[in-house]
Amino acid sequence: MALKATIFKARVQLADMDRGLYADHALTLARHPSETDERLLMRVLAFALNVPVDDRDGTLESGKGLSDADEPDLVHRDLTGRVRHWIEIGQPDDKCLLRAAGRADRVSVYAYAASTPIWWSGLANKVARAANLEVWQVDAAQSQALAALVQRTMNLQVTVQDGTAWVGDGETSVEVTPLRLNAGT
Repeated sequence: MALKATIFKARVQLADMDRGLYADHALTLARHPSETDERLLMRVLAFALNVPVDDRDGTLESGKGLSDADEPDLVHRDLTGRVRHWIEIGQPDDKCLLRAAGRADRVSVYAYAASTPIWWSGLANKVARAANLEVWQVDAAQSQALAALVQRTMNLQVTVQDGTAWVGDGETSVEVTPLRLNAGT
């Protein structure tokens, strides 16, 4: 019998001063049995950093990333169904990224393991032609600190300023500064 996903609820109060975005979001997160707390919170962080300012051009939603390799972890589709933004969490291979770059206007990757520099050094030249690809590294210590915030029901405050995000739950706050690995456009 297959294991079922565990459902988490997150209320995210977002204050993104870099984009002038102030909003509350209620997220229902299905954690795949093989997903860690760290990866779950990386999805929440990626959501907060990329949620559209308004929903006139579609919304950012969870994808089937872990259970279907041809789907993103987060996806922003416009109202016609066109993929505006494809977001991957972790260290996808070059074939996945090039396929995503061909299907979406914009592709972002948020890698967070200590092995990210090794992964990226083997991949950078293979995906260099994908001009719509952004690859971000979150320091492993920062992503592990995020994992400590996981609860079945979460009330999170995310403040973004000058490229740094502060994620807190009222008691603990974690500072996260994603580092852009590729030059991009």
